[in-house]
Amino acid sequence: MDLKEKIRVIEGFPREGISFKDVTTLLNDKEAFKFTIDTIAEYLKDKNVDVIVGPEARGFLFGAPIAYALGAAFVPVRKKGKLPSETISVSYELEYGTDILEIHKDAIKPGQKVAIVDDLLATGGTIQSVAKLVESVGGEVVSLDFVIELTDLKGREKLQKYDLLSLVQYDI
Repeated sequence: MDLKEKIRVIEGFPREGISFKDVTTLLNDKEAFKFTIDTIAEYLKDKNVDVIVGPEARGFLFGAPIAYALGAAFVPVRKKGKLPSETISVSYELEYGTDILEIHKDAIKPGQKVAIVDDLLATGGTIQSVAKLVESVGGEVVSLDFVIELTDLKGREKLQKYDLLSLVQYDI
């Protein structure tokens, strides 16, 4: 299935010069959504994944059903202040400033194999931060898995030490 046919591209959103890749149209197509989940789950099935980690918010949409398909746990990574129990955090650079991501301190047990799933790989900064969180609580990152990769932003280069899958690639 050609997933590019299922992803709406919106020029000039959220601001001029951006070509936004909108996965809501993929999510709204039951065959395309199932294909996406099944393809990533199939890729991960022999990696003995214990936990799928999904960063807020679209990582939840793809990560949770993949965890279900694999019989794995799902752990959310959220923005600062959104998780109710004891957390650890990491600060990372954005285009204009910094942001903070958090994970529950007890969400991943030392030695558990973790796949991080998100909708989009751009510069790699967010996922690199999520991987640091996972590793700081003792998890072993066995795969980084994305629906979309923006190849011109070279996020893959920041993440060379990890196994990485992207289903659809775009030049920006």
